[in-house]
Amino acid sequence: MTQLWRAEFDKLPIEINKYLVPEELDHRVISTRRHQAMLLVPLAYTLVGLVIALILSGTVLRGQTGLLAVVWVIWALLALYLIWSAINWAVDYFVVTSQRMMQTSGLLTRKVDMMPLGKVTDMSFKRSFGGRIFGYGEFVVESAGQDQALRNVTYLPYPERLYRDVCEMLWPTKIPDCKMCNGSGNIVLAEERRLVTATCPNCDGTGKRPPPTVLEYPDAVVEDDLEPSSDPNQDPYED
Repeated sequence: MTQLWRAEFDKLPIEINKYLVPEELDHRVISTRRHQAMLLVPLAYTLVGLVIALILSGTVLRGQTGLLAVVWVIWALLALYLIWSAINWAVDYFVVTSQRMMQTSGLLTRKVDMMPLGKVTDMSFKRSFGGRIFGYGEFVVESAGQDQALRNVTYLPYPERLYRDVCEMLWPTKIPDCKMCNGSGNIVLAEERRLVTATCPNCDGTGKRPPPTVLEYPDAVVEDDLEPSSDPNQDPYED
């Protein structure tokens, strides 16, 4: 249905590749089409129009060629609107890179709305009743500036998962390398009523998290490999 969470340059859609810089491709890239539910309205117009055209053709407008032609031309316009909406849906993407958030739209007139991740101050998540039924959601992006090119991003698929992944890129969790010195390599000790800076004993001043301790165990003895003993009181594991 959608192309999600792809980071390889050759697998990203061509509509996205031409807008990304090499630095962005070195990190995680999230890309997805909008949810197909955005086509429900033009699809409903087309189906309802078809039913009305068939009913009028068999009842009120039977034999009236001119009026029937007008009715079917109107229905043809509704069908073209559905096809046009589907084509635009196929080339529209919501993209999040390590540097910015983008939304591409339009087939003949291409439009790219963009917001740097550094300007995003808040991002809320909404899911209407229809969204809960069909499986789409909406992001509301807040920034420090007054004019926002990208504020409401509607009809997003997998909204909960996408929201978590985008939040991880917006506000990544920073875990210090060494918990004792918080990555500085030094600790402060109280010595004879004064503070003394000393090298962190946990990381030896590197600030890096020390490698985990590997516990080596002797080769296990497999019970099936033991030779049976004639003495029932003898411990089979005893040398």
